[in-house]
Amino acid sequence: MAQNRKPLEGKVAVVAGATRGAGRGIATALGEAGATVYCTGRSTRANIATAGRTETIEETAEIVTKRGGRGIPVRVDHLVESEVKALFERVEREQGRLDVLVNDVWGGDAHVEWHKRFWEQDLEKGFRMFRNAVHTHIITARYGAPLLLKRPGGLLVEITDGDAFQYRGTLFYDLVKTSVIRLAFAFNEEMAPRGGTAVAVTPGFLRSEAMLDHFGVTEENWRDGAKLDPNFIASETPLFVGRAVAALAADPNVAKKGGRVWSSWTLSDEYGFTDADGSRPHWGNHFRKVFGDEAYRPADDGFYWYWGTTDEMRKLFEAGPSDPV
Repeated sequence: MAQNRKPLEGKVAVVAGATRGAGRGIATALGEAGATVYCTGRSTRANIATAGRTETIEETAEIVTKRGGRGIPVRVDHLVESEVKALFERVEREQGRLDVLVNDVWGGDAHVEWHKRFWEQDLEKGFRMFRNAVHTHIITARYGAPLLLKRPGGLLVEITDGDAFQYRGTLFYDLVKTSVIRLAFAFNEEMAPRGGTAVAVTPGFLRSEAMLDHFGVTEENWRDGAKLDPNFIASETPLFVGRAVAALAADPNVAKKGGRVWSSWTLSDEYGFTDADGSRPHWGNHFRKVFGDEAYRPADDGFYWYWGTTDEMRKLFEAGPSDPV
């Protein structure tokens, strides 16, 4: 990417779930790489859809444009087929192409029951999380893929949490994030013969707007959050995972990574991009340092396998939500 400051100039992307968190970071990074980015979500300046939050798709689109791309906000409920279908019809009508589709719709924060075992959980909350964060991805891919596959090289990115088969602390959250990885595998199986690629990407400990609020800090004094959770010192901004996605989108050999899950930190090792402050946070190294080499063993196939006990994993997750993407 160093040889071309705008490697995605002329490319068109849709970031589903671009209002805040990883979605906003990804839209921003695609914009700074020169792409036209359709920023979708339910929260607009006229109607905030998520209680307690103020971020909007218009803000995200403005950030994309300020960074050198072209941001286009589109209000879409990705559970409503007609709205998703209309989104891609609009993209085709206005641009005639789609190069990158990012599935980052989440909407599960209010439904995760971190401190309950599966036999204690509210089933409707769990099923609602699955609808919000898995059904939306399938609907969006269903209507976006035909346009993505109209020319070779189209990339579909599923945003998840974790690059391993470790337990993620609570049943429905674990099912959702694992299912998204499997979607990338399944999508790639059917896209690859037609010239497309699908991958899953995970951030590390995401320093999103919601997480900053959770720790009572700002981006300027975020390190103070480590007083509450020492693991926060290894966190990353949403721009870091955004640059990971942008690097994949600019890689002419991205098909070699198809069907697998990749972390922001390993992609940073490969492509050399940095976080907003020029640092290169590495959640994998941090995990190894905290839990030991036996607890963290990288494999050679794009996955990382955590050999820590369930109790060790719970130490990370039961402190509170760690993935408000």
